Amino acid sequence: MIVPGAATPRGRFPHLRRAGDLVYVSGTSSRRPDGSFAGAAADPMGVTDLDIRAQTRAVIENIGALLGAAGGSLADLVSVTAYLVNMNDFGGYNETYAEFFDENGPTRTTVAVHQLPHPHLLIEISAVAHLPAGTTNQEQHP
Repeated sequence: MIVPGAATPRGRFPHLRRAGDLVYVSGTSSRRPDGSFAGAAADPMGVTDLDIRAQTRAVIENIGALLGAAGGSLADLVSVTAYLVNMNDFGGYNETYAEFFDENGPTRTTVAVHQLPHPHLLIEISAVAHLPAGTTNQEQHP
């Protein structure tokens, strides 16, 4: 499923894919629909300012919006996998992640990767949500 209004995937893959009661969210970044990135700026000389906290927040919010299009929310997540370009960013990522989830949230795996599809990206997250087929967001979360 391609979600209208979300940043267009940078390849031939969907934002989301349902398999029974599970919804798989493709790797999601802080990219906005206009192609810019939350948590990434460059000055006129090309010096970049990349913010792991802002990027992490935007990624999680983007995942929430994608799940919303499928009738779910972040509360439906059962598993996330985070890809960090630099494990030195783990502290800021972990701190921001904790604003959304606690020990009752989804299972989580965090790995370091050599690079992501754009040099301004510090993080990408893929996820799996449990959304029983035929239910709505309101039925799951009164």
